[in-house]
Amino acid sequence: MRRTEVKDRLRQLIERRQPGEVLPSERALSSEIGVSRPTLRAAIDELERDGLVVREHGRGTFTAPRKISQDLVPATGGEQFAPPAEGHWTSRVIEFATTPAGARLGKRLEVSPGHTLVAVTRVRVVEEAPMAIERILVPRDIVPDITAAGFESGSFYELLRSRYEVVPATAVQIIEPTVTDADESGLLGVPLHSPALLFERTTRDAGGRVIEYTRSIYRGDRYRITSHLKFDHTSG
Repeated sequence: MRRTEVKDRLRQLIERRQPGEVLPSERALSSEIGVSRPTLRAAIDELERDGLVVREHGRGTFTAPRKISQDLVPATGGEQFAPPAEGHWTSRVIEFATTPAGARLGKRLEVSPGHTLVAVTRVRVVEEAPMAIERILVPRDIVPDITAAGFESGSFYELLRSRYEVVPATAVQIIEPTVTDADESGLLGVPLHSPALLFERTTRDAGGRVIEYTRSIYRGDRYRITSHLKFDHTSG
């Protein structure tokens, strides 16, 4: 039996199981499928690279954990809005400080180099698993009395609205693939140089003032984005 056929049989087996469920042993699978163990092992290696299974030394092979999905939905006028991502999200602040913007960040946030920023790094957790690392920069005069706790409970955007009467209106977000460095791998609990998604977002209020710049690293094995597209009759 060819390796591609073995992979197809294994995919069918995975689809019938829940995320995180243990698979039968290699001996049992090779007997069930009717293939040699080296061929079976090579097929499992490929499925692991595809992110469909996870091997744990001494425990066995498991179906991959459920991916957390974030939808991007077209709204009126072709704009996009992002509903909350799946699951119950919490945050753990690992760094909270105030710092001068400097030339580079001052330009990005459209403030002077000496303008004070609130700089926060937090780990975002969902279903008890670390999912992302966010580095958030906010002009201090927008959130003059904020503490680390303000970034740990509830939605930061909701806090801006309710406490500071600052309403996020528009944002430009860039997404690109990357891999985790040593620090990011440790915080996310993934191997070094694991696939990840890099998000850079600049948010403005209705008057066009920059109110936030965030750089985030999301796990590539657990997080995905779904875009909903709508075509008119003139689309090619």
